[in-house]
Amino acid sequence: MRYLYIILAIFFFSSCEKILFKKDRGSVDPIENFDYLWEEVDKKYSYFELKNVDWNQVRATYRPLLSENSSEEELFNVMASMLNELRDDHTNLITPFNVSKYNVSLNGPKNYRVRTIDEFYIPNAWQTGAFKHDFLHNGEVGYIRYASFMSNFSNSQMNLILERYKDTKGIILDLRENGGGSIFNVPALLGRFVEGKTHVGYSITRNGPNHNDFSEREDFYITPSSGIKYTKPVIVLIDRGSYSATTLFALAAKALPQMTLVGDATGGGGGLPNGGQLPNGWTYRFSVSQILDLQGNNYAEEGVPADIEVAFDWSDLTKDEILDRAIEEITN
Repeated sequence: MRYLYIILAIFFFSSCEKILFKKDRGSVDPIENFDYLWEEVDKKYSYFELKNVDWNQVRATYRPLLSENSSEEELFNVMASMLNELRDDHTNLITPFNVSKYNVSLNGPKNYRVRTIDEFYIPNAWQTGAFKHDFLHNGEVGYIRYASFMSNFSNSQMNLILERYKDTKGIILDLRENGGGSIFNVPALLGRFVEGKTHVGYSITRNGPNHNDFSEREDFYITPSSGIKYTKPVIVLIDRGSYSATTLFALAAKALPQMTLVGDATGGGGGLPNGGQLPNGWTYRFSVSQILDLQGNNYAEEGVPADIEVAFDWSDLTKDEILDRAIEEITN
């Protein structure tokens, strides 16, 4: 468990973008740099089999597009396209002039409009640190918006919020378009909704030359907070923009019987990224681990599915169908 926190913290802390670098070898040869990156991914990437990626075929497709005379822009475009075959927003090529990104949130419809919430549901909301919150449905429901796991929060802030909603029938925790952030904020928030130490999942890490070589499972637990806790129903709103640490939160929520996921599947990003430096000095990262639920399901990268699927209807911007369904789930 301690090992799991260490490897996850490497990735999730500081907005999920920490990279481990290797020494710059100084080469500018396009083919050498392409081969170096392809081989590093081949040896360490964790989702080849889950995503059914033929990495040898990817090499055969993209390597002929380069020559020793290829420009830096051409090299970037070819290697970025190669990495995007992995369909993984934790896989990036970082250069002084551009950064590659897959943009997984574009794989599904947008399911969150902040103005609809602010104007028609919580026009007089409180802002307590990182949380925007207020009562819904004549005070029966508490609504809490947490926009980013990058935003830290204090025990006193959480105590104030949960004390305010202690007499509600349930709480709605809106994590739509929460792109992730610090790993430490995941157990800090989940710890407010458990009464005892709770096993919620596992981590495995790629550790061998074969694409299916992984370490033994490391347990992931949530321990209860010493502050005010809330044990009534909690509805967690998610969508394809719920990425990285938010996917980890959603996966853990699956193990908590009082929590229900409503909306669309998360965007994924459940694996730890690691990386290094190419011979020409450019840097890269890609996923080297996997997060599994208690049943061993490995859907954290493809997205944790909602328990109740609902979509936002953009034909009427005065209503949020996902939020309305969550209110109905609590009050009926």
